[in-house]
Amino acid sequence: MKNLPIGISVLSKMSQNNYIYVDKTHHIANLANSGEFYFLSRPRRFGKSLLIDTLKQAFSANKKLFTGLYLENNWDWSVSYPIIHFDFGGSSSVNSEQVLLDMILSKLRYIAKTYQIQLQENYQIGQILENLIWDLYDKYQQKVVLLVDEYDKPILDCITDTQQAVKMREMLKQLYSVIKANDTYLKFVFLTGVTKFSKVSLFSGLNNLERQN
Repeated sequence: MKNLPIGISVLSKMSQNNYIYVDKTHHIANLANSGEFYFLSRPRRFGKSLLIDTLKQAFSANKKLFTGLYLENNWDWSVSYPIIHFDFGGSSSVNSEQVLLDMILSKLRYIAKTYQIQLQENYQIGQILENLIWDLYDKYQQKVVLLVDEYDKPILDCITDTQQAVKMREMLKQLYSVIKANDTYLKFVFLTGVTKFSKVSLFSGLNNLERQN
């Protein structure tokens, strides 16, 4: 008997440890073929992180994880895209701007190291992300995939402190505002969160996200 995948958010664990997995990878094919910029708002523990990881593995051309699934024979596995992945949901409470800055920079450094790119850190975080997108595009001659899980968690962690929550919002704006300005270099963008982005006022310059119901 297969196990229930309670709390599992990584596709490799699902396929390697005899967990029940309902194949919905045809939705990933539909998303990739019909658009480029998406936003999904759902409560926590709704499978958003597993979806993000499944997208990551598909765009990484990790075909072996999709054996027997719809995507196995309905995806171009000959192409692997550089991926920038932020996961704010897995972090502990983000209670200061410095903690958030350190978290973002740590992730950017890790991604740059993974792809053997020299990170340019003498800018604000939005400019650093933008330069990383450009460098990945130039090095691999492929558009970049950008995935963000729980985009709003640093704000929600401070929701009872309005002043601090606003500071977090403004800091995240620097990061997310890069998306629209660099659509030429982006293959696919997918953000998840608990809060509808229209309620957070993070995306005043980003009107090209398609909301998934």
